[in-house]
Amino acid sequence: MRSSPFRLSLSAVLLALGVAGAQGQTQRVIPDSQAQVQLSFAPVVRQTAGSVVNVYASRSERRQNAAMEEYFRRFFGDNAPGVPRGRSQSSLGSGVIVDPSGLVITNNHVIENMNEVKVALADRREFAADILLRDPRTDIAVLKLKDATNLQAVELGDSEALQVGDLVLAIGNPFGVGQTVTQGIVSALARTQVGISDYQFFIQTDAAINPGNSGGALIDMNGRVVGINTAIYSRSGGSIGIGFAVPSSMVRVVLNSAKGGAKNVVRPWLGARLQPVDGDIASGLGLERPTGVLVTSVYDKGPAAEAGLKRGDAILMVDGQPVDNPDSFGYRFTLKGTQGQAPLTVLRSGKQTTIPVRLMPPPENPPREPVRGKARTPFAGATLVNMSPAVADELQIEIADDGIVVADLEDRSVAASVGFEKGDQIVAINGERVTSTKDADRLINRNGGYWEITVNRGGRVFTTVLGR
Repeated sequence: MRSSPFRLSLSAVLLALGVAGAQGQTQRVIPDSQAQVQLSFAPVVRQTAGSVVNVYASRSERRQNAAMEEYFRRFFGDNAPGVPRGRSQSSLGSGVIVDPSGLVITNNHVIENMNEVKVALADRREFAADILLRDPRTDIAVLKLKDATNLQAVELGDSEALQVGDLVLAIGNPFGVGQTVTQGIVSALARTQVGISDYQFFIQTDAAINPGNSGGALIDMNGRVVGINTAIYSRSGGSIGIGFAVPSSMVRVVLNSAKGGAKNVVRPWLGARLQPVDGDIASGLGLERPTGVLVTSVYDKGPAAEAGLKRGDAILMVDGQPVDNPDSFGYRFTLKGTQGQAPLTVLRSGKQTTIPVRLMPPPENPPREPVRGKARTPFAGATLVNMSPAVADELQIEIADDGIVVADLEDRSVAASVGFEKGDQIVAINGERVTSTKDADRLINRNGGYWEITVNRGGRVFTTVLGR
């Protein structure tokens, strides 16, 4: 329990800024005196800053094999000219302790491709960290500090309660200079045309966010994390007052997946393809303005088909929350989880109706049955798997009833050098249709050096000829 003077000071700040109200209702008012304007954010900073950490990630790659490197070291020492050395990469960012057990939220891009992570606390203690979960689609990662005790955790707030104009603080480690606090307001909500991640639905703020702030906390005036600072819009590399944060509602989805022991975030599957509603479509639907998403196709074995959704339906809301494009639909639908039902408000033939859709993860049917590309073939370094709703969702490609897809691709591999990309669907090999990884394995093994490979890449089908 904190001391009375602290509680009184914090209450004074919150009341002056209009964030406390009668009967639990938030009241936002303009300061009406010079004294109110001069009140400090220091109590909120004291409450939260100890939970914001620095994240140092690195990756080392050796150029030579271990035996050769040991040979050079034995005769010439570590620093002698000509000794083979590894290549190293490093990155610096911020993070937030969200659980006293040592769980830390940061951005995936801070630790992407890194194999060693260290975390420095505000009190200068340092700990190694394990990566529990990476989620590139939200650009969120969850770390677990090793052997850490006496940690100050901060509570995740409700980003759904934010309003444009609310005061917020950004805490992080910009440019590696040390922990820094900046103040601003919520400039916009539900930003979806940012191009940062698959699930684009960001809080925009003018609180200064600079390189190194990534993964840091966006704090409301109740001292709770309402967002994880992720990116800025800038032509110079520095803050110009346009920063973006992942809402805490989505962060909570990723965190709960990590707490449950999952290695990936499992999202609900609709089983339908959607497109934005533009002005012409809105006019044809009888809408006053462009809003919602249009169903362009329905997978015949998915929840959408089961619920009765049809091509040409316009989905206007998810559980009473309006959606304006596929990104906002994906965000709202993901927050519903993978159990129970989600009520969708649908416009069909000029009439609105509510259709409950069953929430479920995308099925992995058929099983993946991965096949690794053989040496001396164009597929060397590629992993091929059977197509399924789960694979299509994971790779963000349109589902097909059968076939195989490139699920993984090693850097600098033969498959990468000949032009294959992750998500490519292999349609045929030497004129024979490929419907499963068993077909692919058979066709690859019997080939004599001539390759005619037909690929579907994002709906564009082309044939590549390799070999003699």
